[in-house]
Amino acid sequence: MKNILIKAIAIGFLNIAVTATAQNNHFKTNNPYYSRTATTPLKVSNSEWKRILKLELYQVAREGATEMAFTGKYSEFDEKGTYYCAVCGNPLFVSTSKFATTCGWPSFYQPIRKNSVKYRKDTSYNMERTEVLCGRCDSHLGHRFDDGPKPTGKRYCMNSVCLDFVPLNKK
Repeated sequence: MKNILIKAIAIGFLNIAVTATAQNNHFKTNNPYYSRTATTPLKVSNSEWKRILKLELYQVAREGATEMAFTGKYSEFDEKGTYYCAVCGNPLFVSTSKFATTCGWPSFYQPIRKNSVKYRKDTSYNMERTEVLCGRCDSHLGHRFDDGPKPTGKRYCMNSVCLDFVPLNKK
């Protein structure tokens, strides 16, 4: 039983790693809504997003699922650069606002600009949380908590699959 569980976890981890890599290469896909410079809010149907996006990204970003803790590509990632919405290309966070945490997801203490993200009250699973959505395409990114470091005291706990990273020297 233990070996089966270990194998299942390893396969799940491999699946997520492969999907995250594919999403990081997202710039080469045929998503007509992806732009790292456009700021106009998008109004795209979920059926259209489902046709365009990889399954795991669609499930997390458009259906509010969550990737397993400690499996996302950016959980233990420490390069300098900018994180963009993997759905639409909206700039979300800079690496200088990322901090180490034991929660299992990449965490930031502030977005790159005020309107990069939006917030919505989330009362799912008998909890009260603040859901974080992309300010351009309304995709689910993760949640915000009040236990982060200074200067904001906030922790933006994000799903790696919803993020594209561009290194500082590749912009």
